[in-house]
Amino acid sequence: MSAAATDREAAGAGTGTGGGAAGALAFVTVRAAGLGFALPLAEVLEVVRPPEVVRVPLGPPGLDGLAQWHGAAMPVLDLGRALGQESGSGDGSGDGAGGEGGTGGRVVVVRHQGQPVGLRVDGMAGMVRAAPDRIDPIDDAEAPVVDAALLAGVLRDGAVAILDSGALIDRQFGAGWAAAAPRSALAGGIGPASPAIHPATAAPVDRARLLVFGGAGQEFALPVEQVREVLPAPAGVTRMARAKAHLLGVVPLRDRLLPLIGLRALFGLGAAGEGSGGRVVVVQAGGGDALVGVVVDEVREILGIDRALIDPVPPLLAREAEFEDLDGIARAGDGGRLVSVLSAARMFRHGLSLGGEGEAAMERSGTRGNAAIGATIGATVDADERFVVFRLAGAEYGLPVAAVQEVLRRPDAPVPLPNAPDFVAGVLTLRGAVLPLVDLRRLLGLPADGGGRGGAPGGSDRGRVVVIAQGEARVGLLVDGTAGLLAVPADRIGPAPSVSDAQRRLIRRVATLAGEAGSARLILLMESDGLLDMDRLSALLPSAPLLSA
Repeated sequence: MSAAATDREAAGAGTGTGGGAAGALAFVTVRAAGLGFALPLAEVLEVVRPPEVVRVPLGPPGLDGLAQWHGAAMPVLDLGRALGQESGSGDGSGDGAGGEGGTGGRVVVVRHQGQPVGLRVDGMAGMVRAAPDRIDPIDDAEAPVVDAALLAGVLRDGAVAILDSGALIDRQFGAGWAAAAPRSALAGGIGPASPAIHPATAAPVDRARLLVFGGAGQEFALPVEQVREVLPAPAGVTRMARAKAHLLGVVPLRDRLLPLIGLRALFGLGAAGEGSGGRVVVVQAGGGDALVGVVVDEVREILGIDRALIDPVPPLLAREAEFEDLDGIARAGDGGRLVSVLSAARMFRHGLSLGGEGEAAMERSGTRGNAAIGATIGATVDADERFVVFRLAGAEYGLPVAAVQEVLRRPDAPVPLPNAPDFVAGVLTLRGAVLPLVDLRRLLGLPADGGGRGGAPGGSDRGRVVVIAQGEARVGLLVDGTAGLLAVPADRIGPAPSVSDAQRRLIRRVATLAGEAGSARLILLMESDGLLDMDRLSALLPSAPLLSA
């Protein structure tokens, strides 16, 4: 029996009326905002403890956020707020058997138009049964404090109002919300960008995008197209006998073998301090199917740089063994900042030196080795989508890697732009071109405080600027911090529940993944075309319902 069924049985014991009567209808009774309601049991899929939710911008006032429910993203409404009432305390003091519904309340999962929706309540009072002739219609003159249009009747025994969950959900999200396909909502496409915001500038013809990471205070980089994803450093690594110091060992990655190379040990930069965290930059060598992980201290940014500013290693240094792992040196900024560009091919050859013994070790433990996974990784690469993941107001968002031109440090004081929409924080000059800056917190109706909280190593209290581009249009998005690159399997990406017209234009998909320690991880996936048209955003957002801060 599921936990939800146990909740129902325990809470409903002894509370039913007419439980044995033929044709009796069953109801789950709940408490919300100091009021009692009944929900038809036929509509209730589960009653669960409140799951962890990710706040969704541009949603109705009653929306708590999104939660994972059996691998799918499910919107969760606060029933009290959705009914126009203050949320209750959830102290579990209501009537009914079982004593459930105490601290934290419950979430009643109902299905509406084929989509699951969670209704957060203060507690579950029980379960009752009533014959159809014991259900009275709503008398508007005697209706409770909530809108009578949201009620389907009153149980005569107990005088409990029956909640019409479908009408409530339609009022929050709009009628037919579940039938609106996230992509078809934009069937007309995104119009041309406003010339006032996006001045026509010639896009650089030959620019490289480098993922910049740090080790012992020094900066290194790899081409973005050769980086599969960025992951947290693993807690444990299987060491190989007689391996060099920089060959840290192997770890399983989605049932495959990933050799690990230590950046600090490779370049003799000393050991990392305790508690330093670290990240693993997963590299795919050009033309190869196998992967290798480079353990670094932090991931800093994606740097867009003219290839002419990436110099080869000087011949005098190239003869030295410690420089053979470099492909070049990038002169970033005003030229005073030097970034060592690593060779993905060299990283791959380092990883191969772990392959033979690592394969044998993994075969002994029942895990496939490096030689066995080469063919299988190639079959799954095309099934994954890669995203630049960034943090905003405690939630994670993703943009397709192809849409992100670079990631910059956040400027101290951008230049204000007169008569610009409220969500345009100003402009800055980037390599001679004007770049408008969009404050995503204002755009998405999120609270203004808390920048950089809840981030992974490599973030910054000042935040970052994610530069997206499409043709000649470019925009910088102000975010709290970046979490690096992430490859998401196609079967873990689905349409985002549609909560408003504005959200449908900006956040169309969601990735549902497993987080650390088995927790749920939801990443809201944004499409760049919806963020590049200022005219449409300006026209759309004033009428969009925003979450309360």
